[in-house]
Amino acid sequence: MNLDGATAWIGEPPQTDGRVVLVNFWTLTCINWIRQAPWVRAWRHAYRDDGLVVVGVHTPEFSFEHDPALVRHALAERRIDYPVAIDNGAAIWTAFDNQFWPALYFADRDGVIRDFQIGEGSYEESERALQRLLGIGRPLTTTVEGHGVEAAADWEHLRTPEIYLGGGADPGGRAYLHFNQWGTAGEWRPDPEKIVLAGPEGSIACHFHARDVHLVVSPGAGGPVAFQVFLDGEAPGRHRGTDIDEDGRGTLRDGRLHHLIRQRGPVRELTVEVAFLGAGVEAYAFTFG
Repeated sequence: MNLDGATAWIGEPPQTDGRVVLVNFWTLTCINWIRQAPWVRAWRHAYRDDGLVVVGVHTPEFSFEHDPALVRHALAERRIDYPVAIDNGAAIWTAFDNQFWPALYFADRDGVIRDFQIGEGSYEESERALQRLLGIGRPLTTTVEGHGVEAAADWEHLRTPEIYLGGGADPGGRAYLHFNQWGTAGEWRPDPEKIVLAGPEGSIACHFHARDVHLVVSPGAGGPVAFQVFLDGEAPGRHRGTDIDEDGRGTLRDGRLHHLIRQRGPVRELTVEVAFLGAGVEAYAFTFG
């Protein structure tokens, strides 16, 4: 297990010699990591007196995620108190030959990786792996429940995959969107990892089927930007996510994942539109839950 190569540490670098270590690779805009976070928090508190050390490794996916201040803000939001390596050069990612966010690696007291878990889920298997390495046996943590954006996905009704907006292709207008298609209004500039609002106002829309809708978006260099979300052309009301009010209004203050919609009641196929009032907005990806 090699944790050398961190750009910096948030918290004291951990003492791992002779300890069982759980290494959690993540990036701050990853909804899968956000939904996994309550479980890792619970294991940290349940097993720290048994000798477990939890280490986070933040390897950014998007360019704005290299900012340590945004990582610190994400840690505060997720109530994470274990040390985190800032892996802006992907040195630790490469040493582990990792390919995914999130990923868990389970190291024994000799520093040998004995198990791993890719993505969210499989929590019972992961906790049993921890107990095996710690040499203990007791009832598993079964009461973990995420709230707000951390709530588990509604997999039964999730029919729209993650949609990346970058790549240099302009999807064109949004007069009519087919299922799982997105489009824009206003002047947007395509970029390899995002689209950038070049005019004073513009919007992005997506035709989806999921309980939750999130958008990874940044105000860019211009400061806070007001936005408003519409669901099939109407204010979202009780279907609002945690980052908007019932009228769909919110403010972009920093780059992160924004929780826009949570359908209450039957999950339906709908169109979400996000209208921005300010140039320079950078939109990266829709994710769903």
